[in-house]
Amino acid sequence: MNTPTQDYRRTAFHQPERLLKGLDAALHGVGGAYRRRAGVLAGLRRQAEQVDALAREYQDLSNHHLQERLLECRAHFRRGGRASADQLVPALAAVREAADREVGLRPFVVQLMGALALHRGYLAEMATGEGKTLTAGLAGVLWAWTRRPCHIITVNDYLVQRDAEWLKPLYHFCGVRVGFVTGMMPPDERRKAYVCDLTYATSKEVTADFLRDGLRVGPLRQPTRRLVRHLLRPAAEGADGLVMRGLHSAIVDEADSVLIDEAVTPLIISTFRANDALREVARLAHELTQPLRPETDYWVNHRYREVELTPVGRAKLAELCAPLPGLWRGPSRRMELVKQALVAREFYQPGKQYIVADSKVVIVDEFTGRQMPQRTWRQGMHQAVEAKEGLPISDPTETVARISFQRYFRFYHRLAGMTGTAREAAAELWQIYRLPVVTLPTHRPCVRVQYPDRVYPSEEAKWEAVVAEIGRMHAEGRPVLVGTRSVMASETLAQQLTEAGLPYKLLNAVRHAEEALIVAVAGEPGRITIATNMAGRGTDIKLGVGVAARGGLHVIATERHESGRVDRQLFGRCARQGDPGSAQALVSVQDELLRRFLPRLVHGQVRRWVKAGAPGAQAAAEAALALAQRNAQRQAYKLRRSVLRTDDWIEESLSFAGSETG
Repeated sequence: MNTPTQDYRRTAFHQPERLLKGLDAALHGVGGAYRRRAGVLAGLRRQAEQVDALAREYQDLSNHHLQERLLECRAHFRRGGRASADQLVPALAAVREAADREVGLRPFVVQLMGALALHRGYLAEMATGEGKTLTAGLAGVLWAWTRRPCHIITVNDYLVQRDAEWLKPLYHFCGVRVGFVTGMMPPDERRKAYVCDLTYATSKEVTADFLRDGLRVGPLRQPTRRLVRHLLRPAAEGADGLVMRGLHSAIVDEADSVLIDEAVTPLIISTFRANDALREVARLAHELTQPLRPETDYWVNHRYREVELTPVGRAKLAELCAPLPGLWRGPSRRMELVKQALVAREFYQPGKQYIVADSKVVIVDEFTGRQMPQRTWRQGMHQAVEAKEGLPISDPTETVARISFQRYFRFYHRLAGMTGTAREAAAELWQIYRLPVVTLPTHRPCVRVQYPDRVYPSEEAKWEAVVAEIGRMHAEGRPVLVGTRSVMASETLAQQLTEAGLPYKLLNAVRHAEEALIVAVAGEPGRITIATNMAGRGTDIKLGVGVAARGGLHVIATERHESGRVDRQLFGRCARQGDPGSAQALVSVQDELLRRFLPRLVHGQVRRWVKAGAPGAQAAAEAALALAQRNAQRQAYKLRRSVLRTDDWIEESLSFAGSETG
């Protein structure tokens, strides 16, 4: 039986404030800049060195006496207030010693700085290989001691289970119960995991569980309503069936991916609704697009992923639809359906946006290259892609609950995060999540060699250069990690390496089960690894014997990404922890980034200069790449703002439902 307080907390969350505008937003931005000032880093270092100074005192304690100290600290943090603030330094020193004994790793001073930053509610930018998993564990112990729900969010189920199990001895030693939630867990196992002091999960799982719990309690999400109903009807069911115990604290790993990149896609709980008419419409719309040709019958806008019929195309469509019944005779409706089928043809490509597995369309995350088998496109687009592929057309879905990640993560009372790349989005992270960014130094100086981009006039020339560069590095005995933006590009490169007689390991959405194992050995001598984008994120690449003397891991980017942060993440896979390494981007003027986000005249001029080998062509191409990235990032920001506006609209439109809308 839950107490009234416990029952209240089961559905409690922080109601976020409305985002500021105009002068208020500008002044708020000044506050964020102040929170990111250089003095913050100096303060973190001073406090971390105080923790480090206590090392000898705790090393001399037996396990029994160390645990006694930890339990005393836990009692102080449980009470909160001034007592926990005074105990922060000795508590972190004790947890550090426990980590050394239980998992065999003694956190560096910079990791202590990271844990302190997380405890203060910062987003800590830590370079790849600097030990973010252990850093989150240190801060997680401090937050879990409060016995309020604490979630550590990471990017995939493998890392969720790996991190929870790896750090379990530390948590147990510190008196913290830890659990984890993965995609295939039934509700009873999820409930047990959320009951723990600390719960590891992906952003999709915690958000989906939050929505499902909201559906379970319905209009009784507000605990006062449950109390009133219990008083009026004592035998009525309360909040039984909930898996979560409320939202309070969260530490988000790879925070830029979760809070920025994934923010444009809301999480939706939906149910299938049989609709034979829509399936037939999707099939027929695809057939009607077959005679239509680009430039003649329709124009393609690559930047905004839109299609517009030309006057010739409109006339041809009217002629094709003349013998058809019903809705096909209305010009507006038939044009809408055919344009959707054309969008599916032009912008949804196998190996990029999706793959076909077991006669089904499986969406691929364009940022990570991972499969998302439980996700479907809305408003008939999924059926349009199925029709294009000649697959059985599925029933459409009906939305029963919806929330954006931007809105969900603002529900937490305490929020912190870690990532290797955050400073480019520091202003946005502060404005939306009230998360100030602090960039931590590396434990050892970074000695990465960053070569200038090489720009080629065509994709064929680029791939030839990539294969040649891989062969050169392989001959020197250096490992190579090649990043591609799509499954299709990774398969294309794999085929060329096969023809060149070069051995390789391929990591993409089709082979995601081998992800961690492939990445873990990517630093062995002569190893060639092809990976889609940031696949393998969260797994360290350690150099094999003799590799450091040869120059370390070499990273090749085969395209610049729409976000410069993702490029930095890829390059950050080499030269970790003071190891040698090098990185370079080999790109072409035909790459999607330039085609979509440069004005057509500018793109054409750059192509001509590079093709002719004109003086300064490389510099002009690099400037064009930078401009295209800025344009892409500006458009992505507008999309995220539109998601926020939709959240506000839903909240205002359903204001009578209060917090129940989530």
